Amino acid sequence: MTVRAKFCCHFIKKYDGNKSQTVHMSAVIDDTPENKKWSKYTPSGELQMHISNPDALDQFEQGKEYYIDIQPAE
Repeated sequence: MTVRAKFCCHFIKKYDGNKSQTVHMSAVIDDTPENKKWSKYTPSGELQMHISNPDALDQFEQGKEYYIDIQPAE
């Protein structure tokens, strides 16, 4: 089973002359049918990732929403 959640990037903190960054995200809480698919009531959640991979640094934008799929690692 996979759980799909939607998170919003609230802010990005850059380090070492933009060679790494920490992305801060939280669950989107809009009252929409899409959001209710993964949480019956107001969803909540936080995610913080420190990224130093040059290919991944530009993949996140403040204020943009992202899907996060969660499934068992096998």
